Amino acid sequence: MNKPYLALAALLGFTGYTGYTMWTAQQSLVAFGLGLMSSPDTAQVVIDLYLLAVLACIWMYRDARAKGRSLASVLPYLLLTAVFVSVGPLLYIVVDGFRSGVKTPADI
Repeated sequence: MNKPYLALAALLGFTGYTGYTMWTAQQSLVAFGLGLMSSPDTAQVVIDLYLLAVLACIWMYRDARAKGRSLASVLPYLLLTAVFVSVGPLLYIVVDGFRSGVKTPADI
């Protein structure tokens, strides 16, 4: 089977953990991000993470276009990636994998 069950498990686990941490956090997501960018060591990690997010967005866009889909079909995933980084690509892999049955990176 070429269904992305591993990506689905990662998506559910990580999204649940993200929701829990945001619910119990003592600061907003923006304040948290600004705090991370205030120190060179944590800023490096954030910059690295968002470079990977940009690459994931490029991959999602190109993959959608190769499958004949419009920018509008991938826009929700790009927006999720901009805010929650890994949630967007994971959701894209899960939805696309269950939709098409085509082998995805999560199946490898």
